[in-house]
Amino acid sequence: MSDIATHVLILLALAAFVAGFIDSIAGGGGLIAVPALLLAGFSPAETLGTNKLQGLFGTGSATLHYARKGQVDVRKQMPWAALAFVTSAIGALIATSIPGDVLRIALPFVLIVIALYFAFKPNLSDVDRAQRVTPKTFGLTVIPLIGLYDGIFGPGMGSFLMLAFISLAGYGVLKATAHTKLINFATNVGGLAAFAAVGVVSWKVGLVMGAAQFAGARLGSGLAIKNGAKLIKPLLVVVCVAMALRLLADPAHPLRAMLGV
Repeated sequence: MSDIATHVLILLALAAFVAGFIDSIAGGGGLIAVPALLLAGFSPAETLGTNKLQGLFGTGSATLHYARKGQVDVRKQMPWAALAFVTSAIGALIATSIPGDVLRIALPFVLIVIALYFAFKPNLSDVDRAQRVTPKTFGLTVIPLIGLYDGIFGPGMGSFLMLAFISLAGYGVLKATAHTKLINFATNVGGLAAFAAVGVVSWKVGLVMGAAQFAGARLGSGLAIKNGAKLIKPLLVVVCVAMALRLLADPAHPLRAMLGV
């Protein structure tokens, strides 16, 4: 899609700003950006590629702000970010060669389970807790799986990773959010590299949306640092439920075809 009206570009930028704000706190920015790109007339492939481009500005902005406030040590986490980059690129390259219906059917229900976990799990706070796995084990198992998933499919990636950081690595909610943004930045870069290699990225639109994403993520991450778990936890629950409902409402969702609705 080489040409796009100015008013449509402005609306896409506004959508990206909101997506960056939401994503920097609780993930799920794609819930806003991807439908906006599809409604603007982009093909599914170009939508995914352009979303990776604009999304990396939001995750980059949030990561930078969290790092400046001491919530994530980027240098220490760089090997895991590099691993996420590689596996996300691999996932994006093989995305068209594996059946996605199983993931699409299961995902809404998994997101609802995650929402229930965060809604009803007691003592979820910004205080770190006991680790269930070592950092090395976490990095060599969870990170590559998350990277592959984000490259192949993507929705809910931030929610899954936050859950893993909290339940396995023992991070508090704010620290888990900060580390999730860093890894998500790396998977966005990896996915973008793969999509760019096959020519399905609208650079003009992605860069305009990216600038808006950067601003929205800066605002959102600032509020997250200020308010911590009391803001992140309820917003994460809302985003997970919203993503689940959005996926189930899609007329092309395979579950609707199975049930004849």
